[in-house]
Amino acid sequence: MKKVKLLIIFSLFAFQLLSAQNYTISGYITDEKTGETLISSSIFDKKSNKGTVSNAYGFYSLTLPKGRVEIAYSYVGYAVQTKALNLVRDTVINVHLNESLQLNEVVVVGTRKEIGVQGSQMSAIEVPISQIKSVPTLFGETDVIKALQLLPGVKAGTEGAAGLYVRGGGPDENLFLLDGVPVYNVNHVFGFFSVFNADAIKNVTLYKGSFPARFGSRLSSVIDIRLKDGDNKSYHGNVSVGLISSKINVEGPLIREKTTLNFSARRTYADLMLMPIIKIAAGKEGARVSGGVYFYDLNLKLNHKISDKDRLYLSAYMGDDVVSTNFTTVDLYDNSGYETTQKAGLDWYWGNVVTALRWNHILSNKLFMNATTSYTRYRYNLSVGTEVEQKHGSLVQNSYSKLGFNSGIEDLSAKVDFDYSPISSHDIKFGLDYTNHTFKPGVKWAKSKLSFDGNTQSFDTIIGDENIMSHEITAYFEDNIAINSYIKANVGLHYSAFSVQQQLYHSLQPRLSARFLATDRLSFKVGFADMSQYIHLLSNSSISLPTDLWVPATKRVPPMKSIQYSVGSFYSFPNIVELSVEGYYKSMNNLIEYKDGATFLGSSTGWEDKINRGRGWAYGVEFLAQRTIGKMTGWIGYTWSKAERLFDRFGEIINDGHVFPAKYDRRNDLSVVASYKLSEKIDFSATWVYSSGNVGTLPLQNFAPSITSNGRFPTYFGDLPYVSNRNNYRYNDSHRLDLGVNFHKKKKYGIRTWNVSVYNAYNQLNPFIVYESYKNGSANLTQLSLFPIIPSVSYSYKF
Repeated sequence: MKKVKLLIIFSLFAFQLLSAQNYTISGYITDEKTGETLISSSIFDKKSNKGTVSNAYGFYSLTLPKGRVEIAYSYVGYAVQTKALNLVRDTVINVHLNESLQLNEVVVVGTRKEIGVQGSQMSAIEVPISQIKSVPTLFGETDVIKALQLLPGVKAGTEGAAGLYVRGGGPDENLFLLDGVPVYNVNHVFGFFSVFNADAIKNVTLYKGSFPARFGSRLSSVIDIRLKDGDNKSYHGNVSVGLISSKINVEGPLIREKTTLNFSARRTYADLMLMPIIKIAAGKEGARVSGGVYFYDLNLKLNHKISDKDRLYLSAYMGDDVVSTNFTTVDLYDNSGYETTQKAGLDWYWGNVVTALRWNHILSNKLFMNATTSYTRYRYNLSVGTEVEQKHGSLVQNSYSKLGFNSGIEDLSAKVDFDYSPISSHDIKFGLDYTNHTFKPGVKWAKSKLSFDGNTQSFDTIIGDENIMSHEITAYFEDNIAINSYIKANVGLHYSAFSVQQQLYHSLQPRLSARFLATDRLSFKVGFADMSQYIHLLSNSSISLPTDLWVPATKRVPPMKSIQYSVGSFYSFPNIVELSVEGYYKSMNNLIEYKDGATFLGSSTGWEDKINRGRGWAYGVEFLAQRTIGKMTGWIGYTWSKAERLFDRFGEIINDGHVFPAKYDRRNDLSVVASYKLSEKIDFSATWVYSSGNVGTLPLQNFAPSITSNGRFPTYFGDLPYVSNRNNYRYNDSHRLDLGVNFHKKKKYGIRTWNVSVYNAYNQLNPFIVYESYKNGSANLTQLSLFPIIPSVSYSYKF
């Protein structure tokens, strides 16, 4: 460790010597109209052909030789702004870009340096939030995760669900970051909707491989979601009402150009519409009923500019799914002669809380610091109870019982990140992170009380696992190096240590992503990433359920590891389309699967005895054509892939030690996403998806066992189902067309929009699950389809 520190200090000193005859231009890139910072804006000097990009907070630093410079500032969808000056001293230039509606204004002179043809980063895709909002979805609910499912290398789980399976990985191998803080449960309504409200989001970037060293903790992907800071000049917002939910977004300055607010809220209201009907039906039976079934999200972000060098950010998210019912019946004349009141209730809720406080400080015109403290929590609580009260004259008997189950995970974290740009050919990032994990694997509890004639007996017990505390430390160093005008590479190291149950795991993970620029439009890239993951998700279901539990690596279950190699080629038709093709191979170790016949059912007790460890691999080819500017935008994505598992170690054998397909192994996935702006009043959108069938484990044949009694007379017990292999059945292929149209109209105080969309426009009955059923005494495989053609309509008003 001492040698590493000395190497870093020596490197920083050397960079200072090299830059002695250079000067630095630095500042922030923002939207002229709103003051919103623009992430990954391009800053490019036409004289020296050197450039950089703004960081996650809109800050940039570019060191150039003394003399005349001509700097082009650009961002996709914005008009290029050029500044010429004689560079004779360090200079601060804050740039405000204007959105452009004219295609010929959007000429990106120095393209982005992280993603695309010019950048060193591969296996990463940024989807503009405007494109995400235009994708037609189930019930018309804009959904970030479902938009990401349409990208190459990303597979959806079951039909309509919001799960992500990236390059052969599982759903627990995706790191969802909301303003840099992990979110553990990203789904509402058992996975059919995501927790992210698109109205609150500024930027979404998906990393599928070749991960920069600043990211870790998961094997398969990083989804980096950044919230809007809020308009620092004027108030505006949006109100939307749909079939499933209503939402509102408001942003504006608390103190003009100094303190901003961005607030969003969303709530479903099926309970508000159904509960009156339920109450009327229950009232006819002499019962009273109350409760609700809904989910909600709240997002808040505050941004305060202390000085030109210091800014504070407060981000917060809270969301829950709630299922609550309470029934009360009164029987005045039951058989015992008692007046009896019976009550039964269910309280079931689960959700996240995420908060983060950040301090940005410009230490120098070359060194930027971001310090963060954060808290994230996922909880799951279920309780059911009954109460019976009987009265007969002055005698009163009361009985009460309640059962419950609680689980969850909590993280407290502190980290510091640095961006250092000593010279134009080096863009260095380094940082340190500490996280205290508290795993709450599951506690069952029971309470009961019996009262009669003034005498009371009670019972109260708790059964379950104790909380598990663990500590995780990570440190990273990465350098985006421009070796010459043709070769550029992002080289880094990520170190992590995880302490749990007096066991210490640690890992040093090298990362590489390199680019060779053949022409200004064509580049070739290679990537390598070594990853470790210290937490597991225990799940029995093919959809996301709140009973899924997070558990840590333990003495008996070591962390999961993966190594991924990737190669690719990228080509750009300027202002038309970006093309890319990538191939990858990923090997994974210490994966966990349930033993044959094992189940979980919401309790972590003894979970280590119910799982086996094995290995897996995944490989494939991905193609993407993406257009992000102009009247017609969208993408075409295609993936051919294969993912397999092998559990053949002694004592941990699954499937008789033979290779079997991974849970969502599919050969082909094709998606076509398009949005067309006909005029200021009308725009259209369409999505068509095709995928090969998922796999499942089903009894494809039966056998007739018999037991011989006294060695002579066999006893027949009937046919029993026989499963030959794990994931031995492949479902039918799936395909679907979704359509949408928006009608806009300017009003006195804003813009009104009606959205009409159709999910599954030609009513294709795709398989949700396949199960064994019996008819006329014979077994059959039956397909269940959940989502036929579903039209929807919503109204929104932007003010």
